[in-house]
Amino acid sequence: MAAKENHKHKVIKWLLIGLAVILLLFSIISIIVVKLLYDDNFDRAERRDPKYSAFLSYEDATGYERTRVEFPSGKNTLVGYIYGQQNTKGLVVISHGLGGTAEGYLPEALNFVDNGWRVLSFNNTGVDESEGKNSVGLAQSVIDLDAALTYIENDKELENLPVMLYGHSWGGYAVTAVLNYDHKVSAAVSLAGYNSPNELLMEQSVGMMGSFAYVEAPFLLGYQRILFGKTAGMTAVDGINKANIPVMIIHGDADTVIHYDGAGIMAHRNEITDPYAIFITGSAKGHTGHNGLSASDTALAYIDEVNAAYKKLYNQ
Repeated sequence: MAAKENHKHKVIKWLLIGLAVILLLFSIISIIVVKLLYDDNFDRAERRDPKYSAFLSYEDATGYERTRVEFPSGKNTLVGYIYGQQNTKGLVVISHGLGGTAEGYLPEALNFVDNGWRVLSFNNTGVDESEGKNSVGLAQSVIDLDAALTYIENDKELENLPVMLYGHSWGGYAVTAVLNYDHKVSAAVSLAGYNSPNELLMEQSVGMMGSFAYVEAPFLLGYQRILFGKTAGMTAVDGINKANIPVMIIHGDADTVIHYDGAGIMAHRNEITDPYAIFITGSAKGHTGHNGLSASDTALAYIDEVNAAYKKLYNQ
């Protein structure tokens, strides 16, 4: 009887050891895979060659002068440009989307200039002229915007201008989450922004891995926490409620990149107590997706015209 009991304990012991080894191997493989996937999705972003790009470039923007500026964000130096140096109505700071560059938002910048605003448009870490081996991750945009606002507050030419924020996607999160800091911001506009890096990371991971993403969640969220600390959990909702300033939230109802009723700020509108917050849903043609939310009807008609011409050439 004692021998039987002893054999049973040995079996249980080896089963537990085997399970521990399996869990250890699974954890090691998960950590490696998560890091590789995360880093691959946040590679450097370079400016498109104007000769092969449909985007407006500064070389095409005749009559608009700009001044180059540099400021630190962590260990890296970021590069941006100030447009409309003569304008005193206020300063609009543009925060660009992931995978894009500051110049990708040049039409918006020049439109602000034409309407009397001065504009600071800068490249985040790991983007275009800014330093950084990669763009780090989902929370980096708010860290870089915090650095830009600190630069503004220490610049004698800019510190007294009212500051407005305008951001899309990665930047749409940044312009709202940065309101958790104590910068003096008068208003903000967020297009297709997400509420928090952790929410979007899980939404994207489920889209890639299905339910298995929840098994990997400790490794996914843990790696993001290692990269950004508490900033990984910083939310747009908390920033908006803290600032209590005019904030416009715009989101397309068919956005497949950041879901309107998922990780998007719009899905959390009932949690926003700021009485000055405005919510606009993009539901008309050309305004339902992740991009094109700020395009005019004239711009959308032109896009259709160019696309039709391109399709004709492609078919040939």
